[in-house]
Amino acid sequence: MIYTITLNPTIDYIVTVPQLTLGHSHHMQDELITPGGKGIMVSRVLKALGIPSIALGFRGGFTGDFVRDYMEELNILNQFTVIKERTRINLVLKSDQDTEISDYGPSATDEEVARFLKGFEDISTQDFVVMSGSKLPSMPKDFYEQLIRSLHEEGVPFACDITKDELRNSLQYHPLVVKPNQKEVGEFFGRTFTTWQEVVPYGKQLVELGAQHAIVSLGGDGALLFTANEVIYAPPLSGKVANPVGSGDSMVAGFVGTFIRTGDASEAFRVAVAAGTATAFSPDIATTEEIEAQLGRVVLEKIE
Repeated sequence: MIYTITLNPTIDYIVTVPQLTLGHSHHMQDELITPGGKGIMVSRVLKALGIPSIALGFRGGFTGDFVRDYMEELNILNQFTVIKERTRINLVLKSDQDTEISDYGPSATDEEVARFLKGFEDISTQDFVVMSGSKLPSMPKDFYEQLIRSLHEEGVPFACDITKDELRNSLQYHPLVVKPNQKEVGEFFGRTFTTWQEVVPYGKQLVELGAQHAIVSLGGDGALLFTANEVIYAPPLSGKVANPVGSGDSMVAGFVGTFIRTGDASEAFRVAVAAGTATAFSPDIATTEEIEAQLGRVVLEKIE
């Protein structure tokens, strides 16, 4: 079973107004209310790919109940740990310019965290864990590393899509795949890139430092896959970007779900690119049909 971890889930409240004028009242044109958080989005895309998963993390209050109920409506198994403080809400205002207002999220007590960690006792080497997104504000800086070290010691395979310092600390435990974007790779190595080609030697270093595979998303320039033996480039697919949120999480789901099934990194990357692109072209997480529509368009090029 694939377990996805979203330590700090959210309700994403996305509203659209034709034109925003500060200090004035507006009527919304559209709204979308969905559960958010990177691990939750991974579970949703795995569902679209026909791959079961169990979503783990923390939820609290009426907002936490919404996240649970929404996942159950999608028939996605979840075992969130209930906490006293409420799950956060993020507001995304889409207009002539998009504006996002993010909540830091709740705190969890030591007892609540202990209950969350107890759930890992049933996870075995036959399972897989995907860790994505931010921690709760109350958690120590090395919480992810503690969790990763524990999984590594038990022989449980994992993947992660986490922040710079946490990513750096994870590499020594050999994650199946990491997925920074071009900007994050630059921050990791203290570099600024003007072309995607400049990213290549640094993507290779992520593998040299311990990652089994590294996917680097390049925005409008496509994506790169790094393995121990080769570098593969996927040029961007034409289309109108509707909402890039969740595109990276879709790539993680596509790669992990396909690689676990096939053991083929190239095929896993192809599905990852299709899933990420389909979500970018959709107002919400991509559907099965949208992913399949992009799959035949993906071109992979080996870089010498």
